[in-house]
Amino acid sequence: MSNPRGLGEQELRLLEAYSHCSWGMTPQQFYQKWDVTYEQMAEICQRSRSTVQRWFGRGAVYRRPTAHDLQRLAVMDFLWEQWEMLPEGMRSGCMPWVNS
Repeated sequence: MSNPRGLGEQELRLLEAYSHCSWGMTPQQFYQKWDVTYEQMAEICQRSRSTVQRWFGRGAVYRRPTAHDLQRLAVMDFLWEQWEMLPEGMRSGCMPWVNS
């Protein structure tokens, strides 16, 4: 077994920045920007369709998305917007089954 790679100053700075990152996109923002179904949004966030429906509900049926949900929507938005600009190694490492 090989030795794990140590963390240098750059990695520690990135860790600090990432741990305080509040990157997110609300379901409403995502839905307004992209022509997606609730089923597709549920797949992105690994939630049920009924959970996604509750994000758009009012009153007693409303359910607040988690920070993780907001982050997953932001990441998907980023990937859709920036896919062609990502280096090939990152694209194939991120989603090797997707053709560039």
